[in-house]
Amino acid sequence: MSVQQPPCAAPLQNTTMVAVDKDKNSVHAFRWAVNHLDNPIIIAVHVKHKNFSHHVTNVFPPDEEDVANIFNTLRGMCTRKAVKMKEAVIDDSDVVRGLLEYANRNAIHSIVVGASTKNPLISLKKFKTYQYQDIPTAMIKSAPDYCSVYIISKLKIVSARSAVRSMSKGFMAPKQLPVQACPPSEPEGGSVRGQPPRSRSTYEGPVEPMRIQARERPRSAGSMSIDINIDVHTHPRHWSMDEREIAGLVTMDVTKQDSIPDVSDSFGTSGPQSSKELEAEMKRLRLELKQTMDMYSSACKQAISAKNQAEQIRQWKMEEDRKVEVVRLSQEAALALAEREKIRAKAALEAAEEARRRAEQDAQRRKDAEMKARLEAEEKERALSALAHNDNRYRKYTIVEIEAATEKFYPLNKIGEGGYGPVYKGHLDHTPVAIKILRPDAVHGMKQFQQEIEVLSCIRHPHMVLLLGACPEHGCLVYEYMDNGSLEDRLYRKNNSRPISWRKRFQIAAEIATALLFLHQNKPEPIVHRDLKPSNILLDRNYVSKISDVGLARLVPASVADTMTQYYMTSAAGTFCYIDPEYQQTGILTTKSDVYSLGIMLLQIITAKPPMGLAHIVKKAIEKGRFEEILDPVVTDWPVEEALSFAKLPLKCSELSKKDRPNLATVVLPELNRLSELELTLHNDQVFYSSEGMINSYAACPPTPPRSHYSDSETLYTI
Repeated sequence: MSVQQPPCAAPLQNTTMVAVDKDKNSVHAFRWAVNHLDNPIIIAVHVKHKNFSHHVTNVFPPDEEDVANIFNTLRGMCTRKAVKMKEAVIDDSDVVRGLLEYANRNAIHSIVVGASTKNPLISLKKFKTYQYQDIPTAMIKSAPDYCSVYIISKLKIVSARSAVRSMSKGFMAPKQLPVQACPPSEPEGGSVRGQPPRSRSTYEGPVEPMRIQARERPRSAGSMSIDINIDVHTHPRHWSMDEREIAGLVTMDVTKQDSIPDVSDSFGTSGPQSSKELEAEMKRLRLELKQTMDMYSSACKQAISAKNQAEQIRQWKMEEDRKVEVVRLSQEAALALAEREKIRAKAALEAAEEARRRAEQDAQRRKDAEMKARLEAEEKERALSALAHNDNRYRKYTIVEIEAATEKFYPLNKIGEGGYGPVYKGHLDHTPVAIKILRPDAVHGMKQFQQEIEVLSCIRHPHMVLLLGACPEHGCLVYEYMDNGSLEDRLYRKNNSRPISWRKRFQIAAEIATALLFLHQNKPEPIVHRDLKPSNILLDRNYVSKISDVGLARLVPASVADTMTQYYMTSAAGTFCYIDPEYQQTGILTTKSDVYSLGIMLLQIITAKPPMGLAHIVKKAIEKGRFEEILDPVVTDWPVEEALSFAKLPLKCSELSKKDRPNLATVVLPELNRLSELELTLHNDQVFYSSEGMINSYAACPPTPPRSHYSDSETLYTI
């Protein structure tokens, strides 16, 4: 085999050859050689793999492409370290053969090779089946025994083999040296010198143990050489080591003489020269063992680090999977919620459309009912107007008689004032009377005047105020005079009047219910008062109660009163807090509207409190067991049990829905009559005038504070 060299390529002593290529490990190997080897000359050798038909090795200087791609970077390293660098390019079909022939011919002392870029653990099966050539391993096995071989990866030694003999002084390079190709695998029972460390914590396939064994090696110079085979019992697949095991391996005492067999006895005493060579060989073996253990420790640490990283990656992947699952479930829930909302919105639209349709129908029915009611009202107004001019059912007084009775409306004769107008006390036909004068600016005053004449002139009842006559031209109404004024003034003890006893209060409640039932049972059409309140209940000298002020009363068709059919009014009339809420909201007028007003007034009779929210106050007091505290305190001898039975009745009457209110004739009036007829063995608490004009039992009672402004009547007497 012929080898062509450049003229300057003479054999060199103590030189280092570095196999270089375009990969990073070649650069790392060259840098390591510059930094760690003390050789004066470093030869950078690049092998161009050629497929020649004949086995020949050609050596050339690098061309421009080789310099640009490979040698420029290396020249900079040598310049900084002041190291002499030689460059050579070899063309050969076998990289290992080209490097070995160049090393033999040029007497290379040290060979530095970058580690293989392929993972030896992954490619082990390929290695066994001759599918690729592991150059670093082949170099360690086939390099001359006078050369030290270093395998470098990332500026660290991953494998090494020291020279087993020194180079002879008269060394002559052979014309042709046999080159061993990279074997596919180790022989049975053999060992691999300087095996690269594992870089992963798992190993695919079986792992053969590595043994540390000293054996003889033939030498050409007659001296003795010892090979060190490392046999480390490794773990099976997926093995791992902790820090304590690694520390145990690192701190292994590789300097103990007992770990290497004493082979001096095998050769006898061959002189001082043999002893020195044996000691040098032992020293080299210890150094090589220490380097091997360091590499193994480093490999174990890298394996543990890789395992930890793999565990972190696994945990991260599990966390990401969990987050993805949460997001998926959230999306599914959002889609389900959106679907439900869509269905709900569709149902709401359908309900709204149905409600709109019903509202249009109700509006049309109300419009028709209002039109009918307007026509009936106009017809009734015409009838009342005609009746006012030709009515002989009441006595007609002239304005002169009215002025004479009131002393021309003398202010001291004024006893009250309401929404209709002022009320004066007078005398007609030697009888005390109450005269109500229509105020010119009164809203619907003439209409109320005609309505009151229509109602009171047609009915007579002991608990209805008696209409004595009227002056139609000036809107004057003449009533019988009621000495004790209104029930409202007596409940609030106006002018420090005497309080009413509990028994008299029960009797007044029964009398009012009796008169109200009389109006509701009027024939042919029931009468709804619409303005029932304490100020419209008058008391005579014996505290007999009578209902007054029927100017807002309405004649309701009998079908409405009996069947509770809707009877629409164009506007609600009455006093706030006493008006039926359902009537006020819908305009539907029935006799149950008066029942609501009656309930509020009955609660005032036993509590003497303003009507605002009174039903709620009484209900809460009963629920908390504090009912006795809300009774009128001026009465000190309340029969609490009977008063509680009395209070529950108006609470039912004041229900917001008319269908929940009791029947006046069958429920309310019988219970009030029962309570008014109670016979208790108590001291005489009836309120009558005595000869001195007062009752001692009430003389010391303080007056009740003035009420709030909730009524249109604030004076002593209103009709």
